[in-house]
Amino acid sequence: MKTGTRYLGDGRCEFTVWAPNSDAVAVQIVSPHSRQIPMQQHPGGYWQVTATDIEPGTLYLYQLNNGEARPDPASYFQPEGVHKASQVIDQSFTWNDGNWSGVPLEAMIIYELHVGTFTPSGTFEAIIPRLRDLRELGVTAIELMPIAQFPGDQPTENPHAYRNWGYDGVYLFAVQNSYGGPLGLKRLVEACHQEGIAVVLDVVYNHFGPEGNYISLFGPYFTETYRTPWGSAINFDDALSHHVRSFFIQNALYWLEEYHIDALRLDAVHAIYDLGAKHFLEELTENVAALSKEQGRKLYLIAESDLNNARIIRPAELGGYGIDAQWSDDFHHALHSLLTGDNNGYYEDFGKCEHLAKAYQDTFVYDWQYAPHRRRFHGNSAGDRGLTQFVVCIQNHDQIGNQLLGERLSQLVSFDALKLAAGAVLLSPYIPLLFMGEEYGEEVPFTYFVSHADADLIKAVRQGRKAEFAAFHVAGEPPDPESSETFLKCKLNWEKRKEGKHFVLWSFYQHLIQLRNTIPALVKRERQNLEVGFQEAEKLVWWRRWSDDNQILCLMNFNQSDITFQPNLTSSGWKKLLDSADEQWQGSGSLLPEKINSGQELTLRSQSFALYESF
Repeated sequence: MKTGTRYLGDGRCEFTVWAPNSDAVAVQIVSPHSRQIPMQQHPGGYWQVTATDIEPGTLYLYQLNNGEARPDPASYFQPEGVHKASQVIDQSFTWNDGNWSGVPLEAMIIYELHVGTFTPSGTFEAIIPRLRDLRELGVTAIELMPIAQFPGDQPTENPHAYRNWGYDGVYLFAVQNSYGGPLGLKRLVEACHQEGIAVVLDVVYNHFGPEGNYISLFGPYFTETYRTPWGSAINFDDALSHHVRSFFIQNALYWLEEYHIDALRLDAVHAIYDLGAKHFLEELTENVAALSKEQGRKLYLIAESDLNNARIIRPAELGGYGIDAQWSDDFHHALHSLLTGDNNGYYEDFGKCEHLAKAYQDTFVYDWQYAPHRRRFHGNSAGDRGLTQFVVCIQNHDQIGNQLLGERLSQLVSFDALKLAAGAVLLSPYIPLLFMGEEYGEEVPFTYFVSHADADLIKAVRQGRKAEFAAFHVAGEPPDPESSETFLKCKLNWEKRKEGKHFVLWSFYQHLIQLRNTIPALVKRERQNLEVGFQEAEKLVWWRRWSDDNQILCLMNFNQSDITFQPNLTSSGWKKLLDSADEQWQGSGSLLPEKINSGQELTLRSQSFALYESF
């Protein structure tokens, strides 16, 4: 049965909750008129009642076994936070995106953003005026960090009381109240579609947040068979797990159907433990595929995984789970360590040009090879998977947040290196992901921030944050995640995108996206149409891509000094399309000729790249 509320009109509302261990369940109406409505038990441990005199806006809780009443696990809206009553809402909305057919996965330029820090007011509707700028840049999809209801200071009039990355959500169906709730999200999605921008929503199916987490009172949503970094694992393969699986599948379909979301980004699927014959991810894929067929447009699933396991994106007929795409952290780590020289934590496994070259050619640097940091063999081959099944980046929320002070790349490397990083990602054959502000070299940090009410929990979060950096062998004190100042310092300086060097970088990103979308060899993103090489001593990485009648050569210098080398060119003549060292891009001036031939000696500026096309 579908859990949650269903407003039927004319003051009638159907309430459904799964509570298999309860002997009695009642709806406790909190307002406008307090009353209690007993529910009837149905097979499988579901309880249901259709009540009258219930209008949208009605606040309610569920009372189990005549005990303390709690919010609805499938609440659609928590207007007063995670500890207070759920609200009945009318889902009706006049959509004007009937002609929207979506953005193909291979055409996505994804822009990850955090709703609370992307604009001064931190709401869905405040994003809308910025969509045209993103479209002008070349962005074709925005990815919202999680928006399921998370905790915040209560009671308070402080608009910044709710501050969280979103991964502490405890009501997976409830749209965050401080962001604008259900109506605000629908208006944002519709505005995106009218601008030709798809919406990817980050969802968390591997754990619930620690505060306001009452779901275990309702049923066996957790199992002690496995442990995650956040505590007990969600019950995907233990007793009564089919009901738990249904809860999460309903959630995925809810976002796609009710809010017209185009794709879901599945957080940390390596922490979804399921040893059953049909993995939860495979069942989820089947249900999303059925909805796609019903709606007549392709809906996508994109996994974040630390496993380097291509099984996640292989089709079911090849023994896979059928997920459409997955993040490739190896690409980020290889590129980041080359640019910064960082070798702490997991960066210990990277740092050579060889690693970045392999990330281009084979996707996974570790495809069942020994990883020194992990001290074990890791990953498997992705050679049979398409390049556009992988999402790559040089910045995202985690990788910036994993810096002690939340430093963005703009605070770690030179302006020349920022352009080099942009070229490495945007001209790659993979699906590029940008993190908000990256495109103009935003300099404010993006640190970890939360707002909890429990003193012991606050202490645990602070200690946990310090322990994480100790594991990276990083000395120093991270910003207090509980402080509102930590949160406010992460707000974007959006106006800078049109100023000085920031505008130069913004224009550079825009130009790279245009090249990516128009040059035939860059549009053709096939593994067999890619050749990669490197010179370790010079810190040079190069790649060649081709289509039927077009060839592109990219030369990337990760050295702090200019390098002179002689490339082995397959074509007799090449003309220069772009050099990041050009003065046009605030570089120190190109040393490369406009045309080059095989056997010619070239000098490439430090931390720059150049693009050539054959003729």
